[in-house]
Amino acid sequence: MNTPNAGELALITGAGTGIGRAIAIRFSELGANVIVTDINLESAAETASLLVNPTGSQVHEALALNVTKKAETEKMMAYVRDKYGALDILMNNAGVSTMQRLENLTEEEWDFNFDVNIKGMFLVTQAAIPLMKEKGGRIVNTASMAAVKAAPLLVHYSASKFAVVGFTKAAAIELAPYNITVNCVCPGFVKTGMQDREVVWEAKLRNMTPEAVSRGYVDLTPLGRLCYPEDVADVVGYLVSPQAKFVTGEAMNIAGGANIV
Repeated sequence: MNTPNAGELALITGAGTGIGRAIAIRFSELGANVIVTDINLESAAETASLLVNPTGSQVHEALALNVTKKAETEKMMAYVRDKYGALDILMNNAGVSTMQRLENLTEEEWDFNFDVNIKGMFLVTQAAIPLMKEKGGRIVNTASMAAVKAAPLLVHYSASKFAVVGFTKAAAIELAPYNITVNCVCPGFVKTGMQDREVVWEAKLRNMTPEAVSRGYVDLTPLGRLCYPEDVADVVGYLVSPQAKFVTGEAMNIAGGANIV
């Protein structure tokens, strides 16, 4: 079977659940060998167990990775270099969120969001560049609708995701001479475990029921439903495909129109 990314090696961060898991499954369907990483090794292993093998010769593995630790990111890429020789696709998906009013936001919450959402992306990307420079590659980062549209109660999270978009665009220019494309995706109201937590937080902060908050997300989405991880995985699959070889520096909205109303 000749699939678009057959034989390529993809590494995904934060792939133990949610969007990352859906992307891992999509990459495996496209024929790539997939390294599933997550700070929680058990979750990463569960994702790896779900991956398909349409070419019959793929290699999938699960590894623990804390993206905020430079030593860990460098060790991970050294492992990839020694075992596989190169890296074709990097999906920076690891991300966190908390929710709080600006006046009550703590320094710890601010640092937590920035450490994972943007510092971690920087560290992993920096460590991966030497593995991609010789033959080129594809880097995709997970931003958020909160990176293109104001998100009250998420000042810190929104700021970190705006940073992801800026990082993506600047990195795209710098890495273009090596035929490395860098893009990001901006999902809307995605039905994940993270959103389930956020719904509860928002309901408490706004004195609403979680059900009312969830209905509000759908009401704000012109296509009339929540986004699903598979919606994001489909777009990421395009961005790492040969069809997107001339696409770089883009922030792709996957929000059912919620980003424009």
